Amino acid sequence: MYTYAIINVNSSIEEEAKECIALGLKAYYANLNFFKSGLITKSSKLKLYRTVIRKIVTCASATWVLKENIIQKLLVFGRKILRGIFGPTKENQIWRIKNNEELDKLKKTRKYSQLH
Repeated sequence: MYTYAIINVNSSIEEEAKECIALGLKAYYANLNFFKSGLITKSSKLKLYRTVIRKIVTCASATWVLKENIIQKLLVFGRKILRGIFGPTKENQIWRIKNNEELDKLKKTRKYSQLH
C-alpha cells in the first residue's frame, strides 16, 4: 500500500492532520465488522489498528510540525479506536467507557505490548 500527501500551499498543517484523521476514521468504519466481532482476538484487532489505520493517519506526518493541538487530536483518535477494541467496563452493574489510564495499562500489558 502506498501512502501519499497532497501538498497544497493554501492548507495548513492542522487541516492536513484533520484530513488524515478523517481518512483513518473511514478506514476504521470500513472495517467495523472486524473490530466489533467477538470471534477476532483483541491482539488481531490491535495489529490491524497499528499496521493499517495508524499508518493511514500518520501518512504525511513526516512533514508536520507537531503542535500541541495536533498531538491532542491524534491522541483522541487513538483512544477512540482503542476504546472500540477493548470495549466498556462493567462496575457495580453499570457499564462505562474505559478511562485513559485504563487504556494505557491495557496497551502496556505484555500480551499487547508485543504488537508495537
